[in-house]
Amino acid sequence: MSDSRLFKVFSASANKVNQMTKISVCIDVSHMENAIQFYTQALACELVEKKSDYSELVLDGLTIYLAENPEGSNPLVNAQAVRSYERHWTPVHLDFKVSDLEQCVSSIVALGGKKEGEKSGDWGAIAFCADPFGNGFCVMQLKE
Repeated sequence: MSDSRLFKVFSASANKVNQMTKISVCIDVSHMENAIQFYTQALACELVEKKSDYSELVLDGLTIYLAENPEGSNPLVNAQAVRSYERHWTPVHLDFKVSDLEQCVSSIVALGGKKEGEKSGDWGAIAFCADPFGNGFCVMQLKE
């Protein structure tokens, strides 16, 4: 296959994938009203829709779903586990870029979240945080 034909095939495939793929995030919470308040007030998410068992937020084009599930329920379809809202570690987390790190962290703590640590350098500063439901995330202020 010639390079130009291969490029056309690759471009068509990439274009098809880009048209079908959209990333959203789902965050399990134990109390929907508290979660809405936390994510809209501390992290500037916009409430788009509120249903009985989930809410849809948006921030900078990213859809964030809040899913209310009771503590102790099974989060897995094909295995047994127990949902816990104690602080837990996960290799996947959200990073929020903010313009005023200190003000954002103050709001996080005031609304029931935790600041667990911080780091800074010539690139800016980052605060390692957790929401009131044990989900870790970072807020960062980058130097321009």
